[in-house]
Amino acid sequence: MPKEWILNSAMNRFQLNFKRNVGSTSESIRKCAPKTLNEWREYYFSQVRPEEHIVELGKKLYVKITEVIEAEVAEVTEEDCISYMKQLVINRTFDGYMTEIQTVYGQLEQLLNVKIQPAPDEWDRIYNVDFFIKARESFIGLQIKPITFKGGAVQLPEIFKEKSIQEKSHKKFMEKYGGKVFYIYSFKSNRKKEIYNKDVIDQIRNELTRLGVK
Repeated sequence: MPKEWILNSAMNRFQLNFKRNVGSTSESIRKCAPKTLNEWREYYFSQVRPEEHIVELGKKLYVKITEVIEAEVAEVTEEDCISYMKQLVINRTFDGYMTEIQTVYGQLEQLLNVKIQPAPDEWDRIYNVDFFIKARESFIGLQIKPITFKGGAVQLPEIFKEKSIQEKSHKKFMEKYGGKVFYIYSFKSNRKKEIYNKDVIDQIRNELTRLGVK
């Protein structure tokens, strides 16, 4: 509904639904544990915010839409719309692309000079594979695992526990698709994800060579 979209957008923009205005609704309804809508309505207006307060917020929302937003819309020109579309299609797409190649699999694509693709949901469920590389008639599986540091030490216990469990599924993947499955451990460094076990890059290169990719 167009009207609901306008109301919701304006309410969020001017933060009229924020906790400071309407109270903690999620916490309040759990505390009330109502069995009917009327029970919740009565509790809210008596214990959280009075009805008059919500009415005033509604009036404020009306002013924001009919005066503030309407005045802003009146100032939008055809050139503004054209410029926005160009920004969206060209500039923001490029920014998103640059962000993407800075991710772990983006780094791997550049380092290995191969295309890395997200694995089908079925592969994730059956073989515990997140991404794959097509190597001629075979496939190489990749599983990216984030790691953290605590007291200067790498936190890996759960990952190694999972690895031992997943070895069987990775073996099945190799038997069916010909290529091994490799673990890539990633960590955040200055807001950028980096590969921790960089030796895996040469291991994947060797596997590509074994599968006939030069």
